[in-house]
Amino acid sequence: MGSCFSVRIKAESPLHNDVNSTYGNKEGNDLSCTSSKASPISVPTTPRTEGEILQSSNLRSFSFNELKTATRNFRPDSVLGEGGFGCVFKGWIDERLFTAAKPGTGMVIAVKRLNQEGFQGHHEWLAEINYLGQLHHPNLVKLVGYCLEDDHRLLVILNIPVNIIIKNLKHLGIGSSYVQPLSWSHRMKIALGAAKGIAFLHSDKVQVIYRDVKSSNILLDSNYNVKLSDFGLAKDGPTGDKSHVSTRVMGTYGYAAPEYMATGHLTIRSDVYSFGVVLLEILSGKRAMDKNRPGREQNLVNWAKPCLTSKRKVFEVFDARIQGQYSLSAALKAANLANQCLSVEPKFRPNMVEVVRILEQLHDSNDVGCSQNEHQRISTRKSTGNGPKHRRMSADGACNEKAAKYPRPSTSSLDI
Repeated sequence: MGSCFSVRIKAESPLHNDVNSTYGNKEGNDLSCTSSKASPISVPTTPRTEGEILQSSNLRSFSFNELKTATRNFRPDSVLGEGGFGCVFKGWIDERLFTAAKPGTGMVIAVKRLNQEGFQGHHEWLAEINYLGQLHHPNLVKLVGYCLEDDHRLLVILNIPVNIIIKNLKHLGIGSSYVQPLSWSHRMKIALGAAKGIAFLHSDKVQVIYRDVKSSNILLDSNYNVKLSDFGLAKDGPTGDKSHVSTRVMGTYGYAAPEYMATGHLTIRSDVYSFGVVLLEILSGKRAMDKNRPGREQNLVNWAKPCLTSKRKVFEVFDARIQGQYSLSAALKAANLANQCLSVEPKFRPNMVEVVRILEQLHDSNDVGCSQNEHQRISTRKSTGNGPKHRRMSADGACNEKAAKYPRPSTSSLDI
């Protein structure tokens, strides 16, 4: 949902070239490594009609007039964001009755209003109801209702504190040198929250492929808790002895896995690759795609990936604005995780439970940070061949210098 939307890749039929990789088998995992409580409800794997989806969603059906009242007639100053789906408006409903409330009273909601043109938009609207109407997890947005009236298609979402702030990574200094950057600890918290949400989707009881993992779909509240949004492209995972789902290539440039782009074959490992791109954005403070950067740096993955495996160059990837906030061992562990997620061969990518485990270690780590001078000394030693070798990634690889203290990132919406 978010206030920043990216151009989606669309193809009428899957492409069949450039990739000869072996695709990983479908696998689900028990999320015992996470402490979050989640709904045990699984999404039916058989295609269902629109009527069946709406009847089984446990959502409230709002009238169009109710949502007009709740959003002050969809006034322009109520717009939270807009994009290919349509516009997202701020509104209010009664906490007890779930009826439209006067502006400034009751419970704040976000209302997504579909553009009234095209079948694909309706399909994505229905997909969001199908998944978010049944799946509940602390790291997913909470869908509470919808409107299907004449040509109107709307969604009503809770658990986004739009009365305080609505923001995503694109509004927190990612890709900008003019705003206060996110601290290392908050970056790890965000990465962990997103990973937990995706791991839940991939679990045995759910088996859903998100298909749209990107930074603008990672919404944050004022405490940097993650809510994954936009499930219009989500798909049921493969069933039986199938290793993948064949589907149209849809997603966002810079995030889609290479094997999916080339063949239309979709697996949970496709989401892992996309998460690796987001993790790289979090570590570097750069956007996945940016035509304003020099030619070879416009695609973040193409530029950064060779550096992730070089102990001399790895710190070129990390956001220079937060040097001193993380230990050497933490930096190398995070870089290695991103590199694994971005493996060209899907079978070499970790599953999301493994990703959660590593990010929990990074988030909970008490390692103190390395100073900028320490980073420079390490790079100099490696490049000149003098002095001890660069330390390997291990628990004892932390520097002993105290991390610099940085102020808490602003809680106001920030532009990139």
